[in-house]
Amino acid sequence: MTDSFDDRKARAAAWFHELRDRIVAAFEALEDRGPGDGPAGRFEVTPTTRADGGGGLMSVMRGGRVFEKVGVNWSEVHGTLGERAQKAMAARGVPGMDRDPRFWASGISLVAHMQNPHTPAVHMNTRMFWTPGAWWFGGGADLNPCIEYAEDTAHFHAQLQAACDAHAPDYYPRFKAWADEYFFVPHRGRARGVGGIFYDDLNTGAAGTDSWESDFAFTRSVGEAFLPAFLPVTERRLGTVWSEADRETQLVHRGLYAEYNLVYDRGTKFGLETGHDANAVLMSLPPVAKWP
Repeated sequence: MTDSFDDRKARAAAWFHELRDRIVAAFEALEDRGPGDGPAGRFEVTPTTRADGGGGLMSVMRGGRVFEKVGVNWSEVHGTLGERAQKAMAARGVPGMDRDPRFWASGISLVAHMQNPHTPAVHMNTRMFWTPGAWWFGGGADLNPCIEYAEDTAHFHAQLQAACDAHAPDYYPRFKAWADEYFFVPHRGRARGVGGIFYDDLNTGAAGTDSWESDFAFTRSVGEAFLPAFLPVTERRLGTVWSEADRETQLVHRGLYAEYNLVYDRGTKFGLETGHDANAVLMSLPPVAKWP
């Protein structure tokens, strides 16, 4: 694998950036339609840097009409993997880590924590990773309601299934099962939310074939499914009256979300171990949480 991949890296990074821009615009438009007399929320955008190379944009909105805290981050980073990261990559079967530990990665990462306890929190990310010996895509989206509505769960999953089915009939059942396993919180014995899809190490090319275009196309489909999956669910619940008991339920559920992200989440661990901006990495944490 040579520097001929530079064009592909640029295309992927540009698309992740474009998706970030579309989501930020859609969320600010949702804020304009949100309930209440307070000002509509707006994103504060901060450039981020990684000491070894690259950076990105951290976009965070706090205290809006709809979103209590939401982050939509984009990054494009590169450098040399440290010893722990090299061992982790080698354990996953990435070839050549002992000879050339360079890497490049780009992606978008989104986490939204909502004002109304009846509107679900949500997570989405898509990314591409490159090393001299391998490349792959990863990502997914999962819904995290503290008060579940079956029709919301069904709508969210239907949009993700449609995105998967357009590419391969086994993608949705396989990636749904992966999400159910990945977003399980072992020490609590329960799932973080109602699931979605999750995939990683996506390089479907058989020996001697190049699947980059088709795998990139699938990753774009996952990203493009996010707004149709999430916005209708949110708009349906914006006017739902909530109580202090509902708020308590929300805050305790956020504690579960924080536990998962700090203890188990692969992206959190990788970001901190490779020296990315800690504030951007920990953007996913809720603004307020409780533990019973």
